[in-house]
Amino acid sequence: MRLGRTSSSNRTCVAVLTADAAFEESIRATFGASSAIDLTIVSGSVAEQVDSLDVAGATVVVLDLDAGRADEMAALARLMTRIGQWPPVIAVTQSFDETVARTLLQMRIADFLVKPVAPIDLVRACARVAQGSSNVAEPTDAQIFTFLPAVGGAGVSTLAVQTAMLLLNSGGPREKPSTCLVDLDFQHGAVADYLDLEPRLNLVEIEPRPDRLDRQLLEVMLSYHASGLAVIAAPNRPAEMRSFDPDVVTRLLDLVSTNFQYVVFDMPRTWFSWTDSVLLGSNKLYIVSETTVPGLRHAKQLVTAIKERLGDGPQPQVIINRFQQGLFSSGLRLSDVQQTLGDAFASAIPNDYALVREAIDRGVPLDEVKAGNKITAQLKRLVLDKPAKAAPEATSLPLIKKLKHAIAG
Repeated sequence: MRLGRTSSSNRTCVAVLTADAAFEESIRATFGASSAIDLTIVSGSVAEQVDSLDVAGATVVVLDLDAGRADEMAALARLMTRIGQWPPVIAVTQSFDETVARTLLQMRIADFLVKPVAPIDLVRACARVAQGSSNVAEPTDAQIFTFLPAVGGAGVSTLAVQTAMLLLNSGGPREKPSTCLVDLDFQHGAVADYLDLEPRLNLVEIEPRPDRLDRQLLEVMLSYHASGLAVIAAPNRPAEMRSFDPDVVTRLLDLVSTNFQYVVFDMPRTWFSWTDSVLLGSNKLYIVSETTVPGLRHAKQLVTAIKERLGDGPQPQVIINRFQQGLFSSGLRLSDVQQTLGDAFASAIPNDYALVREAIDRGVPLDEVKAGNKITAQLKRLVLDKPAKAAPEATSLPLIKKLKHAIAG
């Protein structure tokens, strides 16, 4: 059953579902005389009518229900799951207590009123939620930054966390762009621990029916850092090696990418059936390695493998983490790294173990421990600015030969 009809741009369509004849009469008297409002009323209870309602074209939906009836509340929950954030719904209830209020808030009801409802209160509520819905941006594709480890212990989670914080604060203190950090290492994920958050993603619950995962359920599974950063992480299961249905992960990623402006993925080292989909959907794809011959060899091999698998997809770039070049060091120099990786080289992040350790132990971003630190500054140049190619240094010939030999082998 269609609950509303499309209204012109300067008109408001108020759709009402009620089984209360007196309330229906009040609604008609309140809204019927206005030439700027299209009023549609459907008679019947929420439990009986809600599953067949079509809310297309409605600006505001008013539902008259008995909050004391489980079937009425269940029907309302089904409707909210189906329509998401638009159009906004106002619940008018006959009874009200703390439990009802909490349930309605969890359902993302735009507003709720308790009978008897004064006509002016209903008008004001409709005007308020209609104005709010007109300011909600349409879903857009997020800018996606993906971090993939070339070797174990390369510091992927640290870089992913700091990148997410940079993106979150890129709009200034007043207008922070919506940003979500997603830990896709379902077995050994560390993001929640690094930020001192409770991981709330329950993949077991949504695996039987991936279609159940909508914005409302996603909100339940989000954790929020004090900075405002949204985090999706599952509890660690170190003794369980599970590969979830690709449809579950794909549905999760699609939902996240349409509800946030920036998304940062912290990837596991293991390649799963859904890994290609994540990499193909990325705007920036970073491979994280370390300044060792094996680390650079693995990074080089991973760059080649990704290019072969993704074809014209995003081009992987390599970040060398914890880079430390001493004045008289005999280790690999930046020029060695650049020459080995070629165009795939993106940046070398300086080493400051003490700073990173303190930030992790406190569950805060690096800048909160030390403002203007070198790690954040280098990441900012990489993520927010156009990276400039560093000037080549003198080449350490013996090490380059060793490195090329190791990669070739």
